[in-house]
Amino acid sequence: MTFNKDVRADTGRVRSSRGGKGAAVGGGLGLVALLIYMFTGVDLSGVLGGGGGEQTQEEGTQDFSHCQTGEDANEFTDCRMIYTADALDQYWVAALPEQADIEYQMPGFELFENSVSTGCGNATSAVGPFYCPPDASVFLDMGFFDQLESQLGAENAPLAQMYIVAHEWGHHIQNQQGTMSTIDRQGTGPESDGVRLELQADCYAGMWVGQAATVVDPDSGATFLEPPTREQVNDALDAAAAVGDDRIQEGAGQEVDPHTWTHGSAEQRQRWFVTGYEQASMAACDTFAAETL
Repeated sequence: MTFNKDVRADTGRVRSSRGGKGAAVGGGLGLVALLIYMFTGVDLSGVLGGGGGEQTQEEGTQDFSHCQTGEDANEFTDCRMIYTADALDQYWVAALPEQADIEYQMPGFELFENSVSTGCGNATSAVGPFYCPPDASVFLDMGFFDQLESQLGAENAPLAQMYIVAHEWGHHIQNQQGTMSTIDRQGTGPESDGVRLELQADCYAGMWVGQAATVVDPDSGATFLEPPTREQVNDALDAAAAVGDDRIQEGAGQEVDPHTWTHGSAEQRQRWFVTGYEQASMAACDTFAAETL
């Protein structure tokens, strides 16, 4: 999608940090082991271990002073992240009370390099984007966007990037709803709670994409985004398919085994994104009430 040139965003909305390369990672990662797998499909045990170790982290390492307008968001990826966060906030601050009778609380959003320390434990760039419930925050190394294209086969396009952020925002909405604390995290498979959690976050992302062009910047009075083109929506759908469990298993040269799925197939992820995009309803996104996924 394309940001309108007149919109402005708060450059202080997004944090940044840089962790030491090769820093050790340590414990407290039972929950994040489920959630971080979001876009990588890798076994996190080799990345998120239980051992100790020191990790250095420098805060505020990125300069966002060049992110002044919507035009900047269309040109620069870091600016796009700031404006995407703002547009997501403005959407959910209205949608969540209206559809779920819950007051929206903004999540934290941190762009990091190399490694990051969180309330879920320490993580390296290898884990991809993730949401940490104890911090109520989304963490993202933008290098993942290059991996999306080079390793997962989806185009590194603006709406593909924004879909990824919106999916993680979906986890924050689930955290506010209390969904994350009630699901069965032990099961796997195409009908498991873990898959239902991920597909619901895809559906919430689709809701935002479908309605984003109606979200108004309260400062300028302009809508944040222009309506997405079919090509742009296809970019998001391609990204959703690329992170399907079956695609990841195929890409790794493994046999496709639905019994091991934790995030859903390419077809499931696309279908639930489209459900949110077309119906714009949290009720329609209730994957936990769906008899089949």
